[in-house]
This record gives sequence, C-alpha cells and structure tokens, in this order.
Amino acid sequence: MKDDQFAVTRADEEWRARLTPEQYAVMREHGTERPGSCALNEEKRAGVFTCAGCDQPLFASRQKFDSGTGWPSFFDPVEGSVATTVDRSYGMVRTEVHCSRCGSHLGHVFPDGPPPTGLRYCINGVALNFFPE
Repeated sequence: MKDDQFAVTRADEEWRARLTPEQYAVMREHGTERPGSCALNEEKRAGVFTCAGCDQPLFASRQKFDSGTGWPSFFDPVEGSVATTVDRSYGMVRTEVHCSRCGSHLGHVFPDGPPPTGLRYCINGVALNFFPE
C-alpha cells in the first residue's frame, strides 16, 4: 500500500510529530497495542470515533459492542471510511483494516461479530479519537 494513493499524505517527520510513539508504532508500522490498555475500549457514550491520523469519522458509537477481546470492537464502519488489505504477517492470513483517507493501520476485521453484519472490526484504541455527542 503506497501512501500517495490517499487523500491525506504526510512525510514521516510529520507523522511522528502528529502521533505519539505508540500511535506511530500502531498506525504507521502496523503494530498492535496491548489488549485492555486503552480507555476507549470502555467508552459507552454516544458519539463518533475518528482516525487519530486524519480525523476522518470511522465508527459511530451505536456500531460498538463489547467483544471481550480487550480492543474496541465495532460491527460496521461509517460508509467508505475504511479499506482493507490482506495481511499475511505472523504466519496467518487476516484482513487488515486501514483508514481510507490517510492509510493508517487501524486493526483487523473478523467474521465472528454480531448481527446485522456478522463482522468484528477489532480496532486499536490508540488509532482512534472519540468525540461525544
């Protein structure tokens, strides 16, 4: 995935200045935060979760559910807000989720979520900002 295919692009120095070291490791280097380490996993207020890299709205709070995994989980993103790629790291084949606007790595999507989609978007909390209604 090339950064120049996204509407929001930044030089590496700009990403490092905008993001915390943990956010940079997750969002730009495809890392994963420790499960249960982000307060947004417990966020239950009405509002919207946005990309910490470019502020694009990604998930509405009504799309969030408690998956018991230790990461914020959602059953459906805001239309057009995320894109996916095949992730073959760690000897597995998974579907990576990234922001469609800036390309930042958000997490992965799995086919074990609740109705109506049956999907579980397992998202690193550090990749998100939350704005209550």
